[in-house]
This record gives sequence, structure tokens and C-alpha cells, in this order.
Amino acid sequence: MRIIDLRSDTVTLPTQAMRDAMYNAELGDDVYGEDPTINRLQEMAAERMGKEAALFVPSGTMGNLVSLLTHCGRGDEAIMGSESHTFYYEGGGSSALGGIHVHTVPNLPNGMMEPEQVELAIRGQNIHFPRTRLLCLENTHNRCGGAVLNLQQMATLTSIAHQNGFPVHLDGARIFNAATALGIQAREIAAQADSVQFCFSKGLAAPVGSAICSSKAFIQEAVRVRKMLGGGMRQAGVLAAAAIVALEQMVERLAEDHSNARILAEGMMNLKQVHVDLQSVQSNMVMFTLANRNLVQQRVLAQLAAEGLRVSSMDTLHLRAVTHYGINSEDIALALEIMNRVLG
Repeated sequence: MRIIDLRSDTVTLPTQAMRDAMYNAELGDDVYGEDPTINRLQEMAAERMGKEAALFVPSGTMGNLVSLLTHCGRGDEAIMGSESHTFYYEGGGSSALGGIHVHTVPNLPNGMMEPEQVELAIRGQNIHFPRTRLLCLENTHNRCGGAVLNLQQMATLTSIAHQNGFPVHLDGARIFNAATALGIQAREIAAQADSVQFCFSKGLAAPVGSAICSSKAFIQEAVRVRKMLGGGMRQAGVLAAAAIVALEQMVERLAEDHSNARILAEGMMNLKQVHVDLQSVQSNMVMFTLANRNLVQQRVLAQLAAEGLRVSSMDTLHLRAVTHYGINSEDIALALEIMNRVLG
């Protein structure tokens, strides 16, 4: 039985071109700065984001953590959305490992934070308060169903941070999805932040890795933090080779994932036991709820899986389906057939 895995775009498998590139990668010791493939990837990543420099890290979680630890000291405060990936899914690393106090501001359904709420979250000069040192944004926004922040929304929030004297970090794990949805270059989004992290291992389908992009001075300090966290790898070019192919060959095809997500969502509108907001489908994610609250979510997940369709649970109410490389239009049609049998 063919398994249609829509749990996440992290389940993608590397292309043959990636596998070949990994096999043939020119290697060196990256901790000494001598891996030519890593160096090439970092130059490419910085150029794509319009930044001075970049740093390869094993994961998006480490990329965000390294960035926060570079921006903030112990006892400093970072403002971020209440639904942000950094707050929800990264193990509390910034607090546990960096002593950074997190101040959450409610995310709107579209991933935005009310500017007034961000301004109210900024601490005044008072010995009783932690010092506000960073604003964290996310684009696309995972827990808001792949919502895309436009440049004006980002600029509004960024200007608040800069006017108050502190920088902005962007969790751009899926920044190329955001750029595809907006019809612009990823560097235009990255320009709204002082540092940005993006993933090679999601929609771009590389097996491992993320990049942090920022100024040369920031990246120089981030190298030290990465080493402290155990992220200094040696012949890491074998991983970077796949990421280079991802940048060169996999960005343009993200539009196909967005189209498939839209087709999936439109088909789900016809299912009696499912509620989906078509307007919220902006990238490669479809968030939906069960119309009948008497249906047990885990039982529905098991029934779908038994038929060959895997989707994920976001919380007790919301389910998620994510389109990605390896999923084609025929898979979407079959997924809808399975959903109709289970939830029609």
C-alpha cells in the first residue's frame, strides 16, 4: 500500500542529485574553516538572504538557539509570538541554556502580532524588569497554518524594535515558501530582520541542515556559540553538498506544493466531518478541525493511517496536512478519496 505522508515537509527524501553531490563532495575540516563545500554553501546562503555572512548548523532549532544566545545575555528578555515555533517546539532551550526570559505576545490567526501589544511588551528602564533585547518573528508561521506575513506587516514590527534600540531575529525556516507565496525574493523578507535562520531540510528536501545569516560580526560570535552547543562539525561538506543542490534546484518547485495544498483544501471543503478555512491556506499547509467534536482525534488519525494517509495533530482541536516534494497531484486525489471514506 502506498503511504501518502502529509505529516510534515520534514519527511522529504533527498533527490538523486543530492545523493550524488554528497558522494562527490570535496571535504575539509569545517571547525578549522577548511571545508570548501561548507564555505561555498555559506556564501550562497548569505547571498540569497542579502546578508554579509552565514553559518551552517545541524537544525533549525539550533539555528534559532544560536541566534538568540548571540543576541541576548543571561537575564535579557526576548519578545516572541505566543504560537511561535521557538516558544512552542524548541524545548525551552533559550531559557534552559541561555537564561533568556521569554515574553510572549498573542499571535493573530494570520501569524501577525498586534503592534500595540508588541510596544506594551517592551520593558522600561527599571531594576525590577529584565531588559528587552530582541524581537523574534516567524515567516511562514507554522502554528498559524503556514500563514505568510507580508513585507508591510514585518516592517511595522521591525520598526518598533529598531526604534527602541534592539534587533529582530526571523525564524524563516520556510522563508522560501513565504517568498513564493508573495512572489518576491527571499532576501526582501530577510531584509526586515537583523538575523535570519532558514531550513534546507523542509520544503527544499535536503536531508539535514539550516543556515543562520546576518552580519560578519554576528556570525563570528555565532560560530563560538555553535561550538559551545556541540554544533561544530568536521567534514560537514557531505551535508552541505545536498543543501547546495536544494538552493539551486528546489526553490522554484515550491509553487507546486502550494498549488497541491490549495487543491487539497478545496477538496476537503466537501467533507461533512471536516472544517477548513480556505482563505488561511497560503503556502504548503492545510490546517483543519473535525466538525463533530464527538469524533476522537487520535482514532481518526489511526483510521486515516490504516488507509495509507498520514496527517499530524497540532493540538486537541487542529489537524495538519503538509504538501512537499514527493507528493504529486495523484497523491492529493488519493488523499481526498481516503478522507472521504473516513470523514465523508
